[in-house]
Amino acid sequence: VQLQASGGGMVQAGGSLRLSCAASGLTTADYSMGWFRQAPGKEREFVAALRWTGGSAHYGKSVRGRFTISKDGAKKTMTLQMNSLKPEDTAVYYCAAGARLISSTYSDESRYGHWGQGTLVTVSS
Repeated sequence: VQLQASGGGMVQAGGSLRLSCAASGLTTADYSMGWFRQAPGKEREFVAALRWTGGSAHYGKSVRGRFTISKDGAKKTMTLQMNSLKPEDTAVYYCAAGARLISSTYSDESRYGHWGQGTLVTVSS
């Protein structure tokens, strides 16, 4: 399984960025995809998750209402649209894939067996 994250960069507060995660080598029907982030000096934080087969998306409290996770099954790509960005959103963002997750486990990073390399998002004030 390989996950390739892209789309990070620098943006001013209030702006938007879109991250993408291209997946290969996994059977999408069995997996959920998640986004986590880690700011300097802080623990990794759950951002969002979605099953490849659809259903409700799940979001961390700090991004709810501003970020949207979506999928393109044909391209095996998961996208994180980030709007109304704040300086506190500055972090390295990681995409991850986990098998047979349920709603209570989406935010548990230990349930994700595959991780991408991370992409840096910097939001200036």
